[in-house]
Amino acid sequence: MIARLGRNPIALGFLALLLLILVGSTISIVPETKQAVIVRFGEPDRIVNRYRPGVPFGRTGAGIIARIPFVEEIHWIDKRILSVEMDQQQVLSTDQLRLQVDAFARYRIVDPLRMFISAGSETRVSDQLRPILGSALRNELGKRPFAALLSPERGQMMDNIQNALNRVASQYGAEIVDVRIKRADLPSGTPLESAYQRMQTARQQEARSIRAQGLKQAQIIRAEADAEAASTYAEAFNKDPDFYDFYRAMQSYEASFVDNGSNEAMGRSSIILSPQNDYLREFRGRR
Repeated sequence: MIARLGRNPIALGFLALLLLILVGSTISIVPETKQAVIVRFGEPDRIVNRYRPGVPFGRTGAGIIARIPFVEEIHWIDKRILSVEMDQQQVLSTDQLRLQVDAFARYRIVDPLRMFISAGSETRVSDQLRPILGSALRNELGKRPFAALLSPERGQMMDNIQNALNRVASQYGAEIVDVRIKRADLPSGTPLESAYQRMQTARQQEARSIRAQGLKQAQIIRAEADAEAASTYAEAFNKDPDFYDFYRAMQSYEASFVDNGSNEAMGRSSIILSPQNDYLREFRGRR
């Protein structure tokens, strides 16, 4: 028979083609970046090169596999981190600012069997996650003012969005790796100018409130300091009343007789008093 096939090159070529098709249908190569779901008669049978966290490349099960030709079919699922882009959303913050927000999420298929049964492909997973991402973003940003996007509170906000999205992604065998906001801008034109005006008015009101509180605290501190100073003076002067009278008299003399240059007319004034005047008693000395 072999000799007969050797004399018939067409039959030999046809046989070689059949063998090639049979080998191609039996042997497959699973790359490191793919997970293979083997389906037999429409039902999932086994998974090859499943994602396992912490397992390095080369030890995950990738390589050459065999399957039953024409009975088993391979469905490839990406093992790498995938991205889902959110359509631009308009979000209303608590300070009544309308924001144009762009965001994205990164996810990985960690349960290929569940993903194959519930979605069938990575594209359908992305289509299912995209509206959920927009909804979670609107709900989270709607609870906070615009300034929260520029504060450390933004990290907690991203974690909340990621947790909300993860609850849905787990239904499709996916795990959310990260969620990020690319842009958060105010609408251009009149809405933007109105927003700036509202922000400026709010900051001015806040500044007036802070200034009033500061003035109130300053008056309280000054009054307490004056009271403490008066108490200290009174305590000191009560220890020597004669010295207190002398000290006050010296202050009065300085204010009355010394020309400090602040009033030119006062410098030319003359005061005539009797030496026996009680006002000048400190000049006479004490007896």
